[in-house]
Amino acid sequence: MYYRANDIKHNDFIGKTIWLRGWVYRIRKQKDKNFVLIRDDRGGVIQCVFPSNIGSDLTIESSLEVKGTVLKDERAKEGGYEVRSEEIKVFNIAPPDFPIGEFQSTELLLDNRHLAIRSRKMVAMSKIRATVLQAARQWFIDNDWIEVNVPTIVKSAVEGGSTLFSLKYYDDDAYLSQSAQLYLEALVFSLGPVWTLAPSFRAEKSRTVRHLAEFLHLEAESPWIEMDDLLRNQEKLLCGIVQKIILDRSEDLKYLNADLSALNRIHEPFDRLKYDKAIEILQSMEIKVQEGETTRPVVWGDDLNIDSERAITREKKRPIFIVGYPLEVKPFYVKEDPLNHGVALSTDLLLPDGFGEVSSGGIREDNIENIRTRLKEQGLDLNSYSWYLDLRKYGSVPHGGFGIGIERLIRWIINSNDIKECVLFPRTMSRVMP
Repeated sequence: MYYRANDIKHNDFIGKTIWLRGWVYRIRKQKDKNFVLIRDDRGGVIQCVFPSNIGSDLTIESSLEVKGTVLKDERAKEGGYEVRSEEIKVFNIAPPDFPIGEFQSTELLLDNRHLAIRSRKMVAMSKIRATVLQAARQWFIDNDWIEVNVPTIVKSAVEGGSTLFSLKYYDDDAYLSQSAQLYLEALVFSLGPVWTLAPSFRAEKSRTVRHLAEFLHLEAESPWIEMDDLLRNQEKLLCGIVQKIILDRSEDLKYLNADLSALNRIHEPFDRLKYDKAIEILQSMEIKVQEGETTRPVVWGDDLNIDSERAITREKKRPIFIVGYPLEVKPFYVKEDPLNHGVALSTDLLLPDGFGEVSSGGIREDNIENIRTRLKEQGLDLNSYSWYLDLRKYGSVPHGGFGIGIERLIRWIINSNDIKECVLFPRTMSRVMP
């Protein structure tokens, strides 16, 4: 039986002979011994000690199999356990020019991402990411939502034409999906509450620490839902994810220097802030908005940009909902508050400590004439949305939903400076390889 490094790091294994498989993480050769740190396929590392006549030709990232005896040695790196071995099997001797060392530039790591994903940092992130997805899926299962899959090649825009990736689809023009929302709206009439997890694509000309051209999008939609239900669902989902991460991935969080105390503070209900009040706060802080080559103060009617969200959340310790945006800054499908003309039944969920928006959602307009009017006002082709208009023609009901950017959520969980560190192979304005 083969073991991983973390399996054998306890006293029950002392004196036992075990087999390990992995790659050379670090190596230190001495006159009579070779000290080799072996990295396994889950990122665990343990020190192995060979006589100097064994493993002398090993290099960083060489792959091998080790048979040895587990010993306790407080001097041993990586946990105070080591494997004393006199038998190894080598699968591959890597050339000595492995391009990634302990200290490398960000660009070099991105250029060699296919190799950089072997780093313990990326392994820890990947395990946390997997648990985020597992916890999210389990929450939806436990709450009787149905998982669905919808197209990523589409004819209709969701978030606006300026951020669409266009492509030639046989003899027609099509786009990469910005969101699964419109299809989820179609499915609530037959399946009730539904959700999906799929890539979304935004051709935003943004070079920021929180933008990707391709990101993983968790989206959910439910019939007969009101704003309070929508907010509670997001609170419960996010709290469930955070609790699962703390329970299952505390060691990975510590390795990444994540703020466990900050995660432990997350509980429902989240704070709620009206858009009007948010604008007052931003004006008191003298936050500016860029317009062309000039800047101006924030005014009512502005959407919240990165700087605005950072300013609002910098001193917050828990997530906060911004509610009651102006209808004019929201897409055509957002419903107007019947008790507050010009105000949308929509919300953005902002993460604390300056991380900003992670989720956006709201109640959908269910009146067909209102949607037709909004489509025309926003210069969109009604023919491309004919199937969507049918949803309001045949049995329309109140409904709503939300979408969460998985990489943004992970960036906050692991307290990362850059969203590119929260996905295995990032896609940005300047990067489409590897």
